[in-house]
Order: sequence, then C-alpha cells, then structure tokens
Amino acid sequence: MADNRKRRESEELIKKFEEQMKNGTVVFYDEESFEKIIEHYLDAGETKKALSTAEIATEQYPFSIDLMLSKANILVQDGKYEEAMDSLEHALGFHPGDEEIISMMGNVFSLLGKFNEAIDCLTEILENSQDKDEIHYNIGLNYQNLNNLREAIFHFKKAIEINIDHEDALYELAYCLDQMNELESSISYYNKFIDADPYSHSAWYNLGIVYDKLERFEEAIAAYEYSALIKEDFASAHFNMGNSYLSLKKYTKAIDCFRRTMEIEGASPETFFNIGQAYENLNQFDLGIKYYQKAGKLDNFYHEAWFRSGECLGKADKWYQSLHFYNKALKIDKENAEYWKAIANAEYKIGNIVSSLDAWEEASLLRPDDIDIWMRWSYIFYEQGDYQKAIDLIEQAQEELPDNADLLYRQTAYYIGAGKFKEAFIYLENALFLAFDKHEVLFDFFPETGIQKALYKIIEQHKKNQS
Repeated sequence: MADNRKRRESEELIKKFEEQMKNGTVVFYDEESFEKIIEHYLDAGETKKALSTAEIATEQYPFSIDLMLSKANILVQDGKYEEAMDSLEHALGFHPGDEEIISMMGNVFSLLGKFNEAIDCLTEILENSQDKDEIHYNIGLNYQNLNNLREAIFHFKKAIEINIDHEDALYELAYCLDQMNELESSISYYNKFIDADPYSHSAWYNLGIVYDKLERFEEAIAAYEYSALIKEDFASAHFNMGNSYLSLKKYTKAIDCFRRTMEIEGASPETFFNIGQAYENLNQFDLGIKYYQKAGKLDNFYHEAWFRSGECLGKADKWYQSLHFYNKALKIDKENAEYWKAIANAEYKIGNIVSSLDAWEEASLLRPDDIDIWMRWSYIFYEQGDYQKAIDLIEQAQEELPDNADLLYRQTAYYIGAGKFKEAFIYLENALFLAFDKHEVLFDFFPETGIQKALYKIIEQHKKNQS
C-alpha cells in the first residue's frame, strides 16, 4: 500500500516537473524532490533530461554537495569526463577536503587515463576514510593500469585484510599474482585467511580460483564446495565448480553445477552456453544446440553460442544448417579467423568450392601465421589438380612462417604431384634437416609403391649423410 502511494507521488512529481519545463515555469523544489527527478531520468536512460534537471537544481541549491555530485555523476555517465572534472573542482572549492568529491575526482582521473593523479586523490583521503578497503582496492586498480603489479598487489592485499569478503579485490589479486607467476606461493596467503576464519565463503572461493588457474582442478572443486556449503546460495561457487568439472571432462557433474547455478540466480547466457559445451562434449549434439540457442536468444550478440551451434551440426554432418549458424556468428564478429575457417570447411563439405576458397583467403588475411589455413586452403587446389596454385600458396605461407618443416614437407608433396621431382627433392632435403621424424607424412600422401621407394631412398641417403 505504501509502495503504491510512493509510486503515485513520484509519478505526480515527474508529471508536474515536466509540465513546468515545457512551459518554462519551473518553481522551487526541495533537494530530495530534485534527486528523485534526476534518479527517474537516469533510470530511464535519459541523461540529457537528468543533466538539465541537475543544472536547475544546482542553481537553486548552489552549495548542495549531493546535487553537485549528482551533476558530476551524470556527466561521467554521458562520457563528458573533462566537464565532470570541472564540476568536481567547482564543488571542492565550496567543500575543501570532502572525501566523496575527492574520491569521485580520483575515479574521473582514472577514466581520463591519468592514473597517477587518481592515485594521489585516493591516497589523500585514505587515512580518514570509513571505506578504506574500497579506497585500497581503487588505488590497486590504478597501479594495475600503470602496469605496476607489485604496488597493485600490495593494495589489493590491504583491501582484503580489512574486508575478507571484498570479492573484486580477491579476484584482481589472483589476476595480478597470475601475471607475476606467484600463484603457487599465494596459496598460503589465502589459507592464512581460512585459518583465521574457516567460515569465510569468499576466502574458500578465491582459493578455488587460484587452484583453477594452476590447473589443480580437483583441489579447486574442493574449495568451491566448501564455499557453497558455507553459503548455499553462492551461485558463483557452483558456476566455477561446473567449469572445473568441464576441465576434468566430468560433463554430467558440470551440468549439475550449472543447473544449480540457475536455480539460485536464474538463467544467463553464460550458464546456458556452458551446459551446451558439456552436452556437446558428451556427443549429445541436439541438446548442445538447444542450450547454445538458449544462450543466443538471451544475448543476441553471443557469437560464440551461434558458432558452437554450427560446430554441433557440423559434427552431425549437417553442413547446410551449420553454415547458417557460422554466418550468424560471423555477422557479429566479422574479423574472427576461426569463423572464416569454419565457413570455408562447411562450404567445401557442401561442394561450394569457390565460396570455400574465398573464405580461406579471408581467414589467411586475418591470421597469416595460422599454418592450418595455408595447408587446408592449398590442398583444395592440389585436389582440383591446380598444382601451381597450391605451390604458390605454400610459398606465400613460407614468407609468414619461414623454416617450417610442415610447410616444406607439404611443398615436397605438391611438387611431386606436379611431376617436378627435382624441386621436390630440394624441399625434401630441407625438411629432413629441420624435422627428420615428420617425413612419414609423405608416405600417407603417396601410397604408390614407386614413389614411396624413391622417397625412401632419398630419406635413407640423408640419414647416412647426417650420421
């Protein structure tokens, strides 16, 4: 009943204000009413109206710190960082040393890429702040942006020492330790918190993250289980446990964890996607597609979900259908070489050779260092009997990947196919020198006895010369 009354009052306030704005006759409002109007416009995504209201409000209440901060916040949301800084500096002139103003100035400096200035602001208010954990955390983020990971780690640890449940600080700490190759040594750090408070779900959860990053998945699962036992509705623990089970190829258990995640926090694209992965790996492609499509419907830009749908269909030899989903993924992420490769393969399987060749070319432009592209692209020409084009492509690949034995062996095969044995044997000598053991690929290429005998003779001669 009270909520309905408040809603009606709020609607009447907005209606009255908008009528006055339309007529250019805005009268005096109290600060709380202005804040409600600003909040309404921000919730509706109408930043221009929110800013206009804030400007009227600060004219009526030129010394109100809350309204000054509201105006600066709107400018930040609108991406007008320089104007936001001007507004904050103006506010600081009226309220020197105010923690909220200086804290927001630090955030704006960070958004402007002025990380040292941001650190100076945050350090200034650290000693007297009531939220020291949050200040340390934000200082850590700025040091991280400066690539000063040692200082970032120091401040993230400080934040955690004040508040063991500061999940963002725990996560960023794990990231920095990973970058510094100090994850192994950090296990004792997390265990110290667990010893002090065995019922800290955050400490167990982040210990699990460390074990995950170290690929010690069984130990990660155990840590996540403790975290979930302490806080049964901790969805992240169940979600991460599911990912660890995926890494261990225990797909049924992974699905159980992801379903529990959804019971707690509802459906999400990521959870549907991971269930799809589990079913795909169980070779239950129809179920994999079902959950990938659920992910894609929740987030239309989730191109990985559409791509995996295509992969499932490809594994079931449904190439026409798979091509539809590959193209859907590519439409969202146009410069993804893996998607072009998948399209090239699907077009080839369907028999659209020209379209396949075009797709391989697009993939090569995006990933010229991907040997798989050159091998598969050139093989189509070889298969079609266009040996020179196949040879030319491998030569092009060698410019990107010099001294690559696989390319040399493939060039050998193409020259043999073209009947150019002198050139073939030159490439073969170089390939044998770089990676002798890979020569058997040629026998797979040429099952004919006569060619195999000639190859064997050259390979044996090379072996003798090197001994």
